[in-house]
Amino acid sequence: MEYALLQAVFLPLLLAPVAYIIGRRMGTNAATWFTFAILAYTTFLIINASLQPSYEEHYVWTQMFGEFGFKLDGLAIPFAIIIYVLSTILALYSKPYMLHKFKEMYEEQVHGHNAGSHGTQTSLIESADLTKYINKQSGIYFALYLAFAMGMLGTVLATNLIQFYIFFEIMLIPGFFLVAFWGDGPRRRISLMFLFWTHVGAVVLLLGFLTIGLSVGSFDFAAIQESKIPEDVVMLAAVAIILGLGVKLAAFMFHIWLPYVHGAAPTPISALLSPAMIGIGAYGIFRLIIEFLPNAYADLAIWLHIWGLCTMIYGGAMALMQDDVKRLLAYSSVSQMGYILFGIGSYSALGLTGAEFMYVTHGLGKALLFMTAGILITQCGTRSLSKLGGLAGKMPITAVCAVIGALTIAGVPPTSGFMGEWTLFAGALDTAVKANAANGEILRYVIFGLGLVATVLTMSYMLWMLKRVFFGKMPEHLSHVKEASWYMTAPMMVLAGFTIVVGLYPDIFFDKILPYMKGVLGA
Repeated sequence: MEYALLQAVFLPLLLAPVAYIIGRRMGTNAATWFTFAILAYTTFLIINASLQPSYEEHYVWTQMFGEFGFKLDGLAIPFAIIIYVLSTILALYSKPYMLHKFKEMYEEQVHGHNAGSHGTQTSLIESADLTKYINKQSGIYFALYLAFAMGMLGTVLATNLIQFYIFFEIMLIPGFFLVAFWGDGPRRRISLMFLFWTHVGAVVLLLGFLTIGLSVGSFDFAAIQESKIPEDVVMLAAVAIILGLGVKLAAFMFHIWLPYVHGAAPTPISALLSPAMIGIGAYGIFRLIIEFLPNAYADLAIWLHIWGLCTMIYGGAMALMQDDVKRLLAYSSVSQMGYILFGIGSYSALGLTGAEFMYVTHGLGKALLFMTAGILITQCGTRSLSKLGGLAGKMPITAVCAVIGALTIAGVPPTSGFMGEWTLFAGALDTAVKANAANGEILRYVIFGLGLVATVLTMSYMLWMLKRVFFGKMPEHLSHVKEASWYMTAPMMVLAGFTIVVGLYPDIFFDKILPYMKGVLGA
């Protein structure tokens, strides 16, 4: 199919204004289905293109930056598929959640202005005003949503450093507005914090890009060779890129923004930020460090391994202490990004394959759990674990999907999480054995052992959360609670099925990832 990737990236952006107009004129329902249709079509294009061994498109750009293009290979395919599958599914899920949110915000505004007004006429005017308000808000929401999805996809398909950077920044802007307009709590302050942290990370990243591009004489991925870059500069560029991407990954020490942003963002957006967006930092490390700067990667691998371990343990320990469901899931995301860094630091084809597969499993599992949190907010009116309990009987579909999501994150078979963790740790152990045999080094053994401790933490906070939400005694104020609408439960059932299928047939992704990783490491 000609121009498949060009369409997949730019259609959502070009049609975002149309989504806005449809929302304003025809209401939330029309805007939801229009957005869903665009994303379903573009997801089909991505999956269709990824059936080929490798697929590229190139287009003339400016003389200064060379050409721009899109490339689907063993590294980009899992990222691209997960980003668009989640974006498509969450478009439907957004409808009831955002309607609930818009009504809440309208109430706040009206009661702020009309305290003390009453009567039939007022209520009629109010209902007309409410419809107008909701239509306008849903138009803006879906337009931003499409731009956000497009920014994420463009980043993982880029074939040029400047193009990568532009998409990396594009994804930040709609993310900022989505939190600023419809977040919870001090949303404007939190969205500014999000903008500041991730933008500073992106600027550090750009410095690394400029160093490489100006040394090599081209920004095209195809032209980058480590040997062309002066030795004293290579390590500086690599460290700048890793630090810039570390902020996006919310790795330990750079994670400060994440619990606030995920806690405040509207839940469908949390379910995209956490599984899809932050993992793009890992994609950048795979592409820009492991593929293009292999010698620098060899020197830095052990440090990435240790950094990953610290992130796993810190995120898991903090998740255990939370009472707010969304903050618990946010710290869990920090921990899961630690697993990916841990795998990247393993310096083995298996470990790297496991690390990328963890992006897939985290995407599926964490989206399910954030969707569960959204259902708790709309149906129970609370996110506090201490005010919930015994909901499995009232919400059987939500409970089953949440359990599957939690088992995916905890790495229990037959979910996809098991295959990810198994491969990741097998690779790490393999490298530890080789390092010990070569020069008697036991540091990697120690890191491997502590990594297994982190999996116990993951299991603990997941089971603890499930117990407090779905089992035990139900508080009286929840006796009227019922299952959410199909808009919310059906997308969850699709994702729950997907994680089981990928768990049973991991070769759907392994067939693409493993040859790429072996090629990159020259194994």
